Amino acid sequence: MKPTTRTDSDHGDHAGDNTTDRDCVIAGGGPAGMVLGYLLARSGLRVTVLEKHADFIRDFRGDTIHPSTITLLGELGLRERFLRLPLNRLQRMDAVIDGLRMTMVDFRTLPAPDRFLVLAPQWDFLNFLAEEAATLPNFELRLRTEATGLVVEQGRVRGLRATTTTADAPATETDPATSTSTSSDIEIRATLTVAADGRTSALRDAAGLIPDESGVPIDVLWFSLPKPADPPPPTLAYLSPRGMVLTIDRGDRYQSGMVIRKGGAEQLRAEGLPALRSRIVDAAPILRPVVDTLTHWDQVKLLSVQLNRLDRWYRPGFVAIGDAAHAMSPMFGVGVNYAIQDAVALSNAIAGDLAAGDAPSEALAAVQRRREQPVRIMQRIQRAGHRVISRTTTGDRIAPRWVIRLMRLAGPVVRPLAARFIGIGLRPEHVTTPQREA
Repeated sequence: MKPTTRTDSDHGDHAGDNTTDRDCVIAGGGPAGMVLGYLLARSGLRVTVLEKHADFIRDFRGDTIHPSTITLLGELGLRERFLRLPLNRLQRMDAVIDGLRMTMVDFRTLPAPDRFLVLAPQWDFLNFLAEEAATLPNFELRLRTEATGLVVEQGRVRGLRATTTTADAPATETDPATSTSTSSDIEIRATLTVAADGRTSALRDAAGLIPDESGVPIDVLWFSLPKPADPPPPTLAYLSPRGMVLTIDRGDRYQSGMVIRKGGAEQLRAEGLPALRSRIVDAAPILRPVVDTLTHWDQVKLLSVQLNRLDRWYRPGFVAIGDAAHAMSPMFGVGVNYAIQDAVALSNAIAGDLAAGDAPSEALAAVQRRREQPVRIMQRIQRAGHRVISRTTTGDRIAPRWVIRLMRLAGPVVRPLAARFIGIGLRPEHVTTPQREA
């Protein structure tokens, strides 16, 4: 089942003049936007989510669904249906450091039943949320619709402007150029406008909110590789003075990444694909039998790692959440889950006010205060981690050999703490937004 896209006429909101009235409009159909839209619509509010693409299929995005998010799905009655999707459950996270394998995190130490991390393509998770939300009469998902600006009246955000694209004629197999489309401008007025449109948020810029950037010494090259014929136990990463390579289990393939120094992608391209394949194998010898499947640079995507945070997440009638408020590093894979926690906290705080036709700035400020502390702490830890793993790009050891051996010995103490820190988080949110009939 594919997510449905509704039009203005489906709701009778100013049909014919390209204007819609909603309780909340959300720019961005990622995890934060879709979870927030579902929660608010579930509470009986009229919600529109805008997604600029035609679908959710974009590779090399966060694929980790942490135990805290699975618990939230359970609170919503969605856990079992989600877990029936084709996905991988990971009970522990191993790494190989200087040739020594160690278990860094053991989710089996967490409270039952959510003692595992899920690895699933993000588009499967988003399609699942879209299908569930489509059963709610007040939920609207507009695909091919990009937010372009804000509607501001007397200093308060009253909604947004967007451009929606309609495919008039699909491309044919013999002539892709036959595809045609038309665009139109629309305006969606809402009590609350939410920017969940990612780290390059157009609405955040339109609101005049500028993030403070933290220097990051690394980038990541992402690529997909088949598993070797005799794969090792699930291994998150291989680290050594020869480099760092990620191997995220996707069933019969790895979503793989190689850590490089910040801005070093062009030099690697100049050296050529054989040099890249050689670097991958040097860092992760287990990939030698499959690395030759990388035959074109089109298979390699650059993730420019960012770490930033807004000083202020909101202004009257407007708030930013997820990457639009705080871009997280891919370290520990927590970005998706922190974005979802933002959505839950916002829904809990604002649903009652929205039902009364208001979105007080005091409630938005309270959401920022609640979510900012765990974000600050995690980003501080990620910055420290960047300094450590950046050594793999300079030929330096992560740590002396005796320190690595000591880490292995300390595993029984460290693994449960790491499982809680990564799997549940510093301030896990729980759903308190009531469910109401439309």
